[in-house]
Amino acid sequence: MLQANWDKSTQQSIQGKTALVLLGIVLLSLFFPLFLSGVGLFLSLWVIVPAPTFWMLPLAVAAPEASPWLLGVNAIALILAILNLQEGGLDNFAVICSLIGLILSLLPLIQFPGVNARIAAQMQRDLGLEDWATITPDAPTPMRPQPFSLADAFRGIAIAKRCCFQQIAEVRIDRGIIFSQPDGVNLKLNVYRPLTVGKYPAIITIYGGAWQVGTPDNNETFNRYMANQGYSVIAIDYRHAPQYHFPAQLEDVQAALSYIQSHAHELEIDTERIALMGRSAGAQLAALAAYHLNTIPIRAVVNYYGPVDLKEGYHDLPFPDPLNIRAILRAFLAGTPDEVPELYLEASPIRYVKSNLPPTLLVYAGRDHIIKAKFGRQLYEQLQAADNCAVWLEIPWAEHAFDAVFNGVSNQLALYYTERFLAWALKSS
Repeated sequence: MLQANWDKSTQQSIQGKTALVLLGIVLLSLFFPLFLSGVGLFLSLWVIVPAPTFWMLPLAVAAPEASPWLLGVNAIALILAILNLQEGGLDNFAVICSLIGLILSLLPLIQFPGVNARIAAQMQRDLGLEDWATITPDAPTPMRPQPFSLADAFRGIAIAKRCCFQQIAEVRIDRGIIFSQPDGVNLKLNVYRPLTVGKYPAIITIYGGAWQVGTPDNNETFNRYMANQGYSVIAIDYRHAPQYHFPAQLEDVQAALSYIQSHAHELEIDTERIALMGRSAGAQLAALAAYHLNTIPIRAVVNYYGPVDLKEGYHDLPFPDPLNIRAILRAFLAGTPDEVPELYLEASPIRYVKSNLPPTLLVYAGRDHIIKAKFGRQLYEQLQAADNCAVWLEIPWAEHAFDAVFNGVSNQLALYYTERFLAWALKSS
């Protein structure tokens, strides 16, 4: 009797669960196309919509870079919506959402050929190259053969061995080397080198982060990639605002450069072939060090979306302004341009433009809502007016820190020309 009741109860439970599963399948078949279309449209909107707040900034940064992925999502959603299409109702709305998302996700890819052609022509002209074949440096891994690969957008940029969605270079890494201790703060650097012991051109990288956050571990995929290209890449640290105000950060960069020069042998670097590279706040420090300091000879500067005129940047704000640029500058310089005008001048790389500066590659995002691209353009024009070699690379669909998505559309383009610029500056002469 008990067994019969148990069997009956179990059977009813199974039947109830089966009914719920079937109901779920029916609801999923009815509403999944609409759900997928909505998600695809929401994410694709960030290709053109600027982030109003800091928390939404990652969406605006990542959406253009992930446009091949979004294209796939929107295409699948559109197909499902069409297959499920009925007279009127939600399926028609799903089709419309998918079509809009599809168009938005196509925008970076549609623009890519024209932008690439313009950059290639301008860069060859500025560097005096007839074609890229003249740059053929020896390296463990050859340079990227093309500025964009759809396969790399999905699988990651090939370096050496696969790890998740990235291809991680097998290089030697030494972390946490203390190069200075101002005010008792341990400032460290990381060194990324090819597997073979030797003497290599050096790329000294300075991280961004509004002068307030970051470590030498930032941008490690790029550092590994370039080490695998035959460089010693040295990522350096500096003290952060608001606890430490400018020029403390520049002093720390100078200390790092002095340390690198005095330890060149053990770091395996050629002191005659050194480039400074920075991103955002780090680019400002790299440009100041190259244009203003005379610590060590610098052969080239790579400036990724760095501030160059801090007073103008304080008054000419992006809209929207998700990071509150004025608050960042006040924390960095301990005041407003009216309160500390001399510091705003001293911290502006554009102030130090003169002749005989190192060749400079300026990489800026056309939709940057942190550092307006027009300021980078002004630096480029002033460098050229002073008879310096300067190259301008603007990516119209990209947002600030686009290269955080290493296999993204914009970083593939920037990386293609950055590695050629560095090979030209450090290896070809």
